[in-house]
Amino acid sequence: MTPRPSPELPVVPSDPVVHRRRMTLAAAGPRLDAVSIEPAAGRASGALPLVFLHEGLGSIAQWTARGGDVPARLVAATGCPALVYERQGYAGSDPLTAPRAPRYLYDEAWQVLPRVLDEAGIGSCIPIGHSDGASIALLFAARFPGRTAGLVSEAAHVVVEAITLAGIRTAVALFEASDGKLRTALSRYHGERTEAVFRSWADAWLSPGFAGFDMTGELARVTAPVFALQGETDEYGSPRQLELIADGVGGPAETWLVPDCGHVPHHQAADRVLPRLAAFVGKALDR
Repeated sequence: MTPRPSPELPVVPSDPVVHRRRMTLAAAGPRLDAVSIEPAAGRASGALPLVFLHEGLGSIAQWTARGGDVPARLVAATGCPALVYERQGYAGSDPLTAPRAPRYLYDEAWQVLPRVLDEAGIGSCIPIGHSDGASIALLFAARFPGRTAGLVSEAAHVVVEAITLAGIRTAVALFEASDGKLRTALSRYHGERTEAVFRSWADAWLSPGFAGFDMTGELARVTAPVFALQGETDEYGSPRQLELIADGVGGPAETWLVPDCGHVPHHQAADRVLPRLAAFVGKALDR
């Protein structure tokens, strides 16, 4: 179902005033870099934390720096606090000590994320995930329905598609290109870890062991409301991903194929996307 424009969509400030606190979380084992964000005007009544889960090449700064501070804008618009953290191997968190296993998304959702939430003092929450982070959010909701009040799935992969692998191979070629543009862009966020971050992501997805990745069997256990969106020209996934999510989850699902947009709707179409995310959070809080 495609959401229709509504005059009641929340206003999402482009320059929000919020309170931030840098944190280090270690309950999951390795030290993970994190930021907690509180609305400067105080929490809304019944507000639950928003938990931001980054993409396969992502970081805290990629949520906050590219095209606007997405977590802060949603905190200001909804009155909800937020936690943004980096998974092991990324940016300011501890490095990986072994290659990513084919089931790394399940491990992040079922083992790491619950410990992160426990350490941060978060019970029920609203996960907001992008790409790998969206797959993690769906898997978390399937295993921990009591801790999921609703979730945003942005550009999730629930199965491996030919377009996904083709997009990753294209990214590998760009990363290895002589002009170094992709490598330089990623190094702004990951510094000396850029090579390791990129290879661990690409190698995992292109490995023979990952070819059979299919988490659709878990979706029926997702009973919280889901807002699943994806760019119309997403270079890593087809609209089939949205269809599988809508057909597979056990609770209410709203989907949106965002026009004129690629793999990162929250930045590429922020002025259209963020009000809809804020509206979804508001509905989840009212349940």
